[in-house]
Amino acid sequence: MAITAPAPVRPAAGVSVRPRRYGADRVSARRMWGRTAVGAVIALLFLTPYLIMLAGSLKTRSEILSVPPAYLPRDGLQFGNYQSMWSTPETPLTYNLVSTVVIAVFATLLVLMVATPAAYYTARFSFPGRTVFLFLVIVTQMLQPAVLTAGLFRQMLWLDLNDTWLAMILINAAFNLSFALWIMHSFFAAIPREIDEAAQIDGAGRLKVLFRINLPLVWPGIVTAVIFTFVSSWNEFAASLVIMSTAENQPLSVALTKFIGQYATSWQYVFGVSIVAIVPVIILFAVIEKRLIGGLTAGAVK
Repeated sequence: MAITAPAPVRPAAGVSVRPRRYGADRVSARRMWGRTAVGAVIALLFLTPYLIMLAGSLKTRSEILSVPPAYLPRDGLQFGNYQSMWSTPETPLTYNLVSTVVIAVFATLLVLMVATPAAYYTARFSFPGRTVFLFLVIVTQMLQPAVLTAGLFRQMLWLDLNDTWLAMILINAAFNLSFALWIMHSFFAAIPREIDEAAQIDGAGRLKVLFRINLPLVWPGIVTAVIFTFVSSWNEFAASLVIMSTAENQPLSVALTKFIGQYATSWQYVFGVSIVAIVPVIILFAVIEKRLIGGLTAGAVK
């Protein structure tokens, strides 16, 4: 039997049909170039401080202090600055970089281990004093290590943890836990409870519901907590300056100050260490950006 195509549907009399404009979302070339130019200017404004640091790290000290200033290196690119700054006697930068990585990574992992089940429990269960508990958690965000350095020093001295990585891991985790808890609590609370109930009917326990059902849905919140905690731990200065007294145990944020003296400052090394300190954070954003976008779009299509 031959299959005939259906007859086209014609509009009723008196009804005008406007042709569909498939190019409605397209913009003219002039607008496209205008938006590109505006975006380039905004990007340049944000990148200018980093470009100045990069150029300064490739200059000699005399070029940096010259009047009028030279924005670009005139005596050639001094890549030797990056080699010599690692061997300066007053600052063991290799150990400082390892110390910074260890403190930031393990503080972030500790925050996730504590904040994830805590946020899930506060979002799913009602218990006496839950509102007060959440309020006190967010109040702790107002306190910063710079305000409590004396108390933290005495406490770590009493615990025999002074001048250790563990002390800074605990301090950074404690001061970033409240933000991570609040962020992840809001994501868990947005998930319908019917999803948990359906999984439990199928025989899933609480831990399986948390790790197999809920965690993929709150991935953007986890990524946000990871970024905030890691960057905050990476850049922490006040508590590290007081508690970490050994040069090899100090993070990069404290080691950077060793190049700033009372009468002279090695600006080429200051800029170089700053560039080195920025690179891991940029790598983290580059790696985690795809997962953040994937988490935001998860579930958008059935």
